[in-house]
Amino acid sequence: MSGAPVHGTWEPEPAARWEDAFLSGNGHHGALVFGDPDADRVIVTHHTLVRPDRDDGRRRPPALAAALPALQDRLLAGDTAAAEDFTDGRPLQWVRPFHPAFQLRLNRPPEGDTHDARAPYRRAVDFTTGETTATRAGWTSRVFVSRADDVIVQHVTAPHLTLDLSLDPRLPGAPTGLRIGHGTVLVPEGALLTLRARYPGSDLAYTGVTLAAVTGGTVKLVPPGVLVEGATEALLLTRVHRHTGELDTVAESRALRDLLAVPHPASYDDLLARHLARHRTAYERVTLDLAADPAERALPGSALLARAGGPALLERLFAAGRYHLLSASGLLPPRLTGLWTGDWSTAWSGAFTTNANLNLQTASAAAAALPEVTEAHAALVHRQLPDWRDNAREIFGARGVVAPSHTDGECGHTYHFSREYPLHLWTAGADWLLKPLLDHDETHGTPDPRTTAALAEVALFYEDFLQRTDDDGHPVVVPSYSPENRPGNASWGTLNAAMDLSAARHALRTAADHHPEHADRWRALAERLPAHRVNADGALAEWAWPGLSDTYDHRHLSHLYGVWPLEEINPYDTPDLAEAARRALALRGAENDSAHGHLHHALVAARLRDGPRVSHALDQVLGGDYFHASLMSAHYPHRDVYNADAAHALPAVLVEMLVQSTPGRLVLLPALPASCPQGELRGVRTRFGASLDLTWTADGGASARLRPERTRRIELRTPSGAEPLDLAAGEDRVISVKAR
Repeated sequence: MSGAPVHGTWEPEPAARWEDAFLSGNGHHGALVFGDPDADRVIVTHHTLVRPDRDDGRRRPPALAAALPALQDRLLAGDTAAAEDFTDGRPLQWVRPFHPAFQLRLNRPPEGDTHDARAPYRRAVDFTTGETTATRAGWTSRVFVSRADDVIVQHVTAPHLTLDLSLDPRLPGAPTGLRIGHGTVLVPEGALLTLRARYPGSDLAYTGVTLAAVTGGTVKLVPPGVLVEGATEALLLTRVHRHTGELDTVAESRALRDLLAVPHPASYDDLLARHLARHRTAYERVTLDLAADPAERALPGSALLARAGGPALLERLFAAGRYHLLSASGLLPPRLTGLWTGDWSTAWSGAFTTNANLNLQTASAAAAALPEVTEAHAALVHRQLPDWRDNAREIFGARGVVAPSHTDGECGHTYHFSREYPLHLWTAGADWLLKPLLDHDETHGTPDPRTTAALAEVALFYEDFLQRTDDDGHPVVVPSYSPENRPGNASWGTLNAAMDLSAARHALRTAADHHPEHADRWRALAERLPAHRVNADGALAEWAWPGLSDTYDHRHLSHLYGVWPLEEINPYDTPDLAEAARRALALRGAENDSAHGHLHHALVAARLRDGPRVSHALDQVLGGDYFHASLMSAHYPHRDVYNADAAHALPAVLVEMLVQSTPGRLVLLPALPASCPQGELRGVRTRFGASLDLTWTADGGASARLRPERTRRIELRTPSGAEPLDLAAGEDRVISVKAR
């Protein structure tokens, strides 16, 4: 390979919109950095910041279990609209919305420093460090969010630095009833600024605290901020906390000052070094080199995006996707907006949409060696299991667990549903959300006992729920829901959605594998489930119940759960079903061009070894103007609705088109696009316990180096066919194959 990919991006102008601000985060705190030398802004976010509402019991699942048998009778009798009445009458209620905290403002008065507005300017973000920088003439700003100290760090330097520094809560969509309190005091290091915002009608509040350590010059109180004059540098440490009552700002001030005590005095570089030990180690585990043109690699991100394709853009977006995914994951996995927003009015509440988006965003975690992401996903799941039990009991009268389609990260109850979106009928969610945790366990070879226990609860739910049968004695999933689609000739809540069948079968079999004491009973129930149906078009039907017609033009691909991320349907073991799935994919429309739909399409196509279809789906996203200059993405074309789905899911597509694995199989180059004739993918993890480096060349050759941690025989699949491959723990294995 000539040269190396660029692990960062840059722009020649400050961000004018918060969507274009460069991002940093540690999975708790987030920062959106504008990089303006004259009027800089850093918007502060935190995963816990969701706006409360009246807690009057509305965030409980509907108590519908007593009405379930009657609903099942009606659906089985052919009443295709019966599920529309399965409600407690509540209106649609959104989960509590995610919002920003405030913006840290750093204004430089024109009559102060002698900076030159015409001097060359550059702002950049380094993915390997998580550090954003901006420079012009003698002015420099550097910002990162520390994984070691859980603090936002900003370092500003300039000759005779003058700054008007304040914490500003005035952001778009902020509620008018937000009660704001400011505090500013001088401290030996410089100044301490606090901002408390109490939500309307609530005892909940959040408080931001910024310690400004100033070298040289003077610091004056100019409420609600401070004025720094004649300094050489300012080091700003910021945290935000959500709380009830009042935050002990004295204790928080002491904690921030303690960060500067070791070594004494700690510098920006000392704080950065502590952070790098965690961030850089994680980020650099996997790299992708597509032998891009060095001149294109040197372009700013916005110029590269304007070219709408090519190896340099794919390299940059792969690197940015890994960086943003890592930065958004910690306390929780990424939200619909990752960890960032500059507006209180976030689309879909800036929540976690679990019936597609969350798993698509985190899809690369196991293979692309980001266990931090899976650990964040696991934290969300296991923290909410008590609420999932309530959902199963209240809605279905069953033991076990049922996951919600939407959550704010705190509450796991199902309460967001309506006639057109009967999300309370979705029973596949627990299996869908546990699948990434199982992939992680297989990759690392150590089962998580929490996941093992949760699997048993999913199986218990299906034991209780799958009580109704068809004329042939097969259990019927009734009611059944395929997010977020409906049959062409029935309502949304119906029978035997393909996703529900795949989920029930997988959950029961997997739970049986982990719980031998119940294995016979759970496997027997799984074997009784009906098979998938192939419709008159030769496509895998979205609903296996006879007579239900397919609706093809839809953004979701729920019915292909058996292809991706499951391996229930694949070209090797179930070729006929794989062909039906391929036909279903070919017939699927893009509906409203949601980015997640295109990339979900690409992931399924890669599993089906359909390289041209993967390329087409990628082209729709790369050519659809989905990415902001920050390299964060949008939900719709033309950068409409800030949303992390495309940014975070794209690395998974690039990995899956090159390498796929199961505990017993390795698939190399299943869907290599013509646009990537040569390249190198390093550090990928497999589910049979080996790391892998893959290189392929323009002449059609390829080689892979495996570093196995376990001794076992697997099946190797390449474009040339299949063969057994024996691996010995601790012994590298190099194999040569044909790339096409």
